[in-house]
Amino acid sequence: MTDARSAGAPTVLRVVLGKRLQDLREKAGLSFEEAGRALDVTHATIRRMEKAEVGLKIPYVEKLLRTYGVTGPAELEEFLALAREANQPGWWHRYRDVLPDWFSAFVSLEGEAGVIRAYEPHYVPGLLQTEDYAREVLRAGNPGAGDAEVERGVALRMERQALLTREDAPLVWIVMDETVLRRPIGRPAVMRAQIARLIDSCALPNVRLQIMPFTAGPHPAMYGPFHIFRFQTHDLPDVVYSESLVGAVYFDDRDDVSTFLEALDRMCAQAAPTQSTERILGGIHKET
Repeated sequence: MTDARSAGAPTVLRVVLGKRLQDLREKAGLSFEEAGRALDVTHATIRRMEKAEVGLKIPYVEKLLRTYGVTGPAELEEFLALAREANQPGWWHRYRDVLPDWFSAFVSLEGEAGVIRAYEPHYVPGLLQTEDYAREVLRAGNPGAGDAEVERGVALRMERQALLTREDAPLVWIVMDETVLRRPIGRPAVMRAQIARLIDSCALPNVRLQIMPFTAGPHPAMYGPFHIFRFQTHDLPDVVYSESLVGAVYFDDRDDVSTFLEALDRMCAQAAPTQSTERILGGIHKET
């Protein structure tokens, strides 16, 4: 488990390389302390490199690779080239003025995931929000923000949505509580447009929406929203993201992730099936 308030904002590639460094160290039979002595750094520095909590200094990486027995020129250069790429800021770096570190990591995971599953009891998820709905949500979440800051946040949210229609778009499977659709956000026209957007999203081949109706009663995840990211590369485990008012926590321990997956699977079985989502949304749209 990682508390992202202090973990910085690693790109997914940096996480992958950190895990590869860990695998190489363990294969070489070296402890954190022994690897640290090779660089004349503390064991904590090695641990943080493997956890992607710090940037990958190229001289450090090269010396570690040689210490771990990686000496072939081609293999060394391939790893170092990836390390240089991993140290480059993601496209979202342009929004660093409105994007906290703990959410930068989320955007990186979101952009690289092959499957994104989520439960949302409060708001329409950012990937499916209209501009007007996003604007209202951002104002509510940060009442002290000026118009310029809010508009920057809206622009970031809209740019994130490009992944839904790209060639290698991830599967996005979301369970939304009926509360999301009943809670008025902004003027009635804002909600009508937002629900219409959700109806349109149901036509996308990579989007599955399920509604958890009030009549379904209690369910396993009534404590709050979360996202689960699954990646096509075997170097990355599934990652769960859970947010609070002051930061976020990322879980990658297998037992923790399994708990979230089991809860979400139960909720998918309990929620209205995807085939009825458009009908439910259409009915609420007429009422709004």
